[in-house]
Amino acid sequence: MQKDLKDYRKSYEKGELLESDIPRDPFDLFESWFHLADEADSVEEANAMSISTVGKDLWPRTRVVLLKSFSREGFVFFTNYESQKGKDLQENPKCCISFFWPSLEKQVIITGKVSKLSEEESEEYFHSRPRGSQLGANASNQSSVIPSREYLENRLQELEDKFEGQEIPKPDYWGGYNIKPVRFEFWQGRESRLHDRIQFTKEAQNWNIERLAP
Repeated sequence: MQKDLKDYRKSYEKGELLESDIPRDPFDLFESWFHLADEADSVEEANAMSISTVGKDLWPRTRVVLLKSFSREGFVFFTNYESQKGKDLQENPKCCISFFWPSLEKQVIITGKVSKLSEEESEEYFHSRPRGSQLGANASNQSSVIPSREYLENRLQELEDKFEGQEIPKPDYWGGYNIKPVRFEFWQGRESRLHDRIQFTKEAQNWNIERLAP
């Protein structure tokens, strides 16, 4: 019998987010929170992020990918450019990413503009990956319909045989994206659902800071 989800309750009491305690630069706050998550035994894959894209059909699509680096230049991840997310970003180079670390009762939502990394940067990262991941990128025509799991495994075996003892080439359709933020929202769970929500929005070279109602 299905549980009644209306009865699910959790009291958030692990932290607070006050204007007097936050830096003027959202990248500093993100770095601080990310390191907390990365060092917490209760958090697995602190770099897992949801990414939402919208293509020309105007249907939003969300999936989880892995953040591979971040700096004031942006947030970087890698994927197949011919995947659904790649097609969406080609049609509309804007996205929203979010990080949720439940055990810390923290969430970060980032809206930004997207651009491809250089071929050199993508090549460098591709060849730093485990060999199996490199083969997988060549074997999978991401987001396309395939006849069976066996088809995929056979394709992988073919490539293992083909490139045995050789460097595996990076596919032309595979590479990285950089997300340049224009907006951050930092969410800290609080009691009675009166959560702290601090928004940073880009204005020229500065960041405007505002508190949002929960």
